[in-house]
Amino acid sequence: MSHIETLTKYVGHFVDALWQSGVEQVVISPGSRSTPLALMMTEHPHMKQWVNLDERSAAFYALGLAKESQKPVALVCTSGTAAANYMPAVVEAFYSRIPLILLTADRPHELRDVGAPQAINQIQMYGGFVKWFHEMMLPEANPAALRYAQQQAARAMQQALEGNPGPVHLNFPFREPLTPDFTIENMWSSGEVAAKPSLYGRSRLDENDVQRLVEMLQTGKKGLIVVGPQEDAALADAVVRLAENWKLPVLADPLSQLRSGKHAKTVIMETYDTILKSASVREKLQPDFIIRFGAMPVSKPYLFLMKEYKGANHIVVEKHAGYREPVGMNTQFVYSDPIELCEALADSASGIMDTWLSQWQHMNAIAREVLTDDSEMFELTEGIAMQDILKETPEQSNIFVGNSMPIRDLDSFFFATDKHIQPWCNRGTNGIDGVVSTALGVAASGKRTTLVIGDLSFYHDMNGLMLGRNYGLDLTIVVINNNGGGIFSFLPQAQEAAHFEALFGTPTNLDFANAAGLYQLPYTLANDRKAFADALQESYNKKGMHIIEVRTEREANVIWHRDKWQQAEQKLLHYLESGHA
Repeated sequence: MSHIETLTKYVGHFVDALWQSGVEQVVISPGSRSTPLALMMTEHPHMKQWVNLDERSAAFYALGLAKESQKPVALVCTSGTAAANYMPAVVEAFYSRIPLILLTADRPHELRDVGAPQAINQIQMYGGFVKWFHEMMLPEANPAALRYAQQQAARAMQQALEGNPGPVHLNFPFREPLTPDFTIENMWSSGEVAAKPSLYGRSRLDENDVQRLVEMLQTGKKGLIVVGPQEDAALADAVVRLAENWKLPVLADPLSQLRSGKHAKTVIMETYDTILKSASVREKLQPDFIIRFGAMPVSKPYLFLMKEYKGANHIVVEKHAGYREPVGMNTQFVYSDPIELCEALADSASGIMDTWLSQWQHMNAIAREVLTDDSEMFELTEGIAMQDILKETPEQSNIFVGNSMPIRDLDSFFFATDKHIQPWCNRGTNGIDGVVSTALGVAASGKRTTLVIGDLSFYHDMNGLMLGRNYGLDLTIVVINNNGGGIFSFLPQAQEAAHFEALFGTPTNLDFANAAGLYQLPYTLANDRKAFADALQESYNKKGMHIIEVRTEREANVIWHRDKWQQAEQKLLHYLESGHA
């Protein structure tokens, strides 16, 4: 059998088994050494291919595809630094528990460590940031080798999904020539089903463990249910039922999937970040116990509450074994399906304090009234822009926010609504890189998506715009341009006037109309609220991408936010100290 026939069958069997295992999409970054994988993926009759020239952008785009579809997505690149450019997205995928299957082409063994071009050490190059690594054997086409290729494809899928999902890495050494022959018979398989998808059940506590948990919780009267970032929309109804039965407030992170949708929301406290900003208010809200579902919330005031009252019984519910508790509290980890646990606990309520929930509901109403008071606001602040986006964005749409200020403004101004808005953010490592590309991956689902991003984060990933333009993806990009890193103006570093601008403010002084022109995209500079609302609606009524720029001043933004927080603090303390609480 010739080298080309061997190469074609070996890679073809792997690719087909990957598809049979459930991989439906692949993001390819062109290169020479990856020719066998790229061409076989493209030739496969069922695999959806996306071509992204920039490997860094490609990896984040695949991350967005996997986030939205909740299925593993494959990545293909050539050897050398191409593979190294995957690293930022690999780290994000690992910590945010998103399944990716990294397929890196490599030089054959005889060309490694001898000074051959485009040859670096790719063995376990992602270290502990992948769940599994495997160096594939050189292509052979005997039955055992073809079965091996199929098995590794199936195993890659299994490893990516087993327990907490995450990225896996397979490295493929290829010898030249590299071009497959598509006229070869049986290039995909020998006719048999190459891979059977793994089956996964739901874990649950037995009745005795549930009872012990109930007894622990019943030792206190003031409890909090906290739902951090998580992507299971079905959890909302189960958590609400638990909270209603136990008469507990639910502190719902903006990425919890609890703030929007048709489920009941009387127990949802969406303004808890504002409520807890005041140390004086936190002092009056010491909980006896906390039950947390999902990852650690975005809110820093909630973190302060946990640090100040470490004596509270703290329970963290995880679907699979893991450790997400950054405060150092004495924590009871419960590894069980969250919905199953909510249902088990919901029927065991007794002895809970009614007034505790009522108090939180009053505080939530007070904070919301302060935050939504924009009757005299005609200028665009960053918080007002977020409110207007949430008002104008269509039903059944996505909103993707960048880190730093956009996610915090989403936390403050994403109020409970029956309109279904799916929120997204890269909160695995909270970075500002790759945000445009990840949002485009989410938008590839076909659902209208709005990206809210700061100017620095937009600058970091403008390369991602090319893929969005090439594929005609529908994405409204709102660039909040405060000419630098706005979040640092809220931090102690802002007092270091001598070096603040160079090291923290970091102004770009870029005209983003030129960026839109470079990628031939529609652009609007919105100078007031009406112009902004009009630009949003225009973008939602058209296909493709649209960049809307909102220019703000960092110092004015700090003053506006702090004024809101001070108003809320005064009214909350008045309520708590008036004897009505």
